[in-house]
Amino acid sequence: MKLRIRDMREDSDLTQKEIADYLMCDNSLYAKYERNEREIPLKLVVKLAEYYGVSVDYLVGITSIKSRHEQ
Repeated sequence: MKLRIRDMREDSDLTQKEIADYLMCDNSLYAKYERNEREIPLKLVVKLAEYYGVSVDYLVGITSIKSRHEQ
């Protein structure tokens, strides 16, 4: 599965540290999520989807539609 968390962060001009702070996790752990070296917990995926204003399905690469309003 191709997570879009790095793309969303970069598109928003944010650093890994800023997102790690938002998620209340260590920067090195967040970097591992982006590199797909660690599985990101579902609650953090949901939190990021809400933060970026996209669907969880979009964030995890299931669909190319960012939100249900975009159909």
